[in-house]
Amino acid sequence: SSNVQISGFTEKEAQALAITLKSASFPIDLEIVSMTSVGATLGDDAVKTGLMAIVIGFMLVIIFMIAYYSLSGLVADIALLLNLFIMVSLLSALSFTVTLTSIAGLILTLGMAVDANVIIYERIKEELKKGKSAYAALESGFKRAFWTIMDSNVTTIIAALVLSTLGSSSVKGFAITLAIGIASSLFTSLYFSHLVFSLFIKEDTKRFMISFKGGKR
Repeated sequence: SSNVQISGFTEKEAQALAITLKSASFPIDLEIVSMTSVGATLGDDAVKTGLMAIVIGFMLVIIFMIAYYSLSGLVADIALLLNLFIMVSLLSALSFTVTLTSIAGLILTLGMAVDANVIIYERIKEELKKGKSAYAALESGFKRAFWTIMDSNVTTIIAALVLSTLGSSSVKGFAITLAIGIASSLFTSLYFSHLVFSLFIKEDTKRFMISFKGGKR
């Protein structure tokens, strides 16, 4: 039999389906008005531009930190380089694909890592202005900056985890990169930088180069 019956629809839904089927059966030829294609090279060029932005931004940060914080700025730059190395290594180990959103996460993380070092150095300068020794100012500066940095970064990690769970694929790439970068920056700024300073700043150290303008003991 050529008769076909479909059940499970209301009368209104059945009428709408019938109209759709009849409309789709019209003998109308498809006429192409315009057609645009996007090749893979466009995405490749965008990624290269993003990576170039990371390199330029990284170099500018290095110059600024050395110019403003002298030798201490060099320590921050080494910590920042280590941070970038850890991030890229972890993302490579996870076979993470580099996209524009992940590049944005890298750039944002590098900026936040520098911000952590700035907070620490400003705390140390405040302690030096109070007349404390170089060693005491170093220990007090890191201690005072610890919870400030932890509070701001932990809340960002929580937001990144929520985005990685509920967001789309592009948002997840940004969130995962951001979370890995924040964890790495906490390690490099609070522990690695402290370790480097501890190798040179002892209890009997008389001079602490924290800035070209001041903050020296």
